[in-house]
Amino acid sequence: MTDKLTKERIQKILETLEKTYPDVKTALRHKSPFELLIATLLSARCTDERVNQVTETLFQKLPAPEDFVDVPLSKLEDMIRPTGFYRNKAKSIKACCKALIEKHSGKVPDNMAELVKLPGVGRKTANVVLGNAFGIPGIVVDTHVRRVAQRIGMTGETDPVKIEFELMDLIPKKYWIGFSNQLIWHGRRFCRARKPDCPACPLRNLCDYAGEST
Repeated sequence: MTDKLTKERIQKILETLEKTYPDVKTALRHKSPFELLIATLLSARCTDERVNQVTETLFQKLPAPEDFVDVPLSKLEDMIRPTGFYRNKAKSIKACCKALIEKHSGKVPDNMAELVKLPGVGRKTANVVLGNAFGIPGIVVDTHVRRVAQRIGMTGETDPVKIEFELMDLIPKKYWIGFSNQLIWHGRRFCRARKPDCPACPLRNLCDYAGEST
């Protein structure tokens, strides 16, 4: 966090994000906490658009944890191949579904402590599920959130967990779910990694990076 990041500036950032991205939600299409969990696991190093293309048919064929456990590994790999890293993802998803059945009667737990015990599930995935499926506040730190938060001046950390807790200290809890989704959308629309569109960015007057680049 920079010295210039006052409470007033943080509030202006939150208000600008709310005005620019009202009622924004995760781009991962889902109809249940389980579908969101699987979609989030598939989204690692893959675009949400590609994941949505895959899950559109995947969830029709495999609607429950039991179906993922029973399907042959090679067949699951073929079904999720377009998302990339499909061999590791298939193994993690099958192990995760097995744990859901054995420890949670096939239901996705609604708390961080139990979610992160599931194979392949870290704090980022857990926060996506908790916030978007259960309405439980948390801050998701993916590549977009990390990049935007660093550029704005909200954090100087590089470790996702440290960034998460630093942002939790800065941002009032009632904003956490929306703030995460807003930064993700902002990272895609304006604050892109290679060529950020600073002149058109609604946060340009509140951002360290934009100020340094002008």
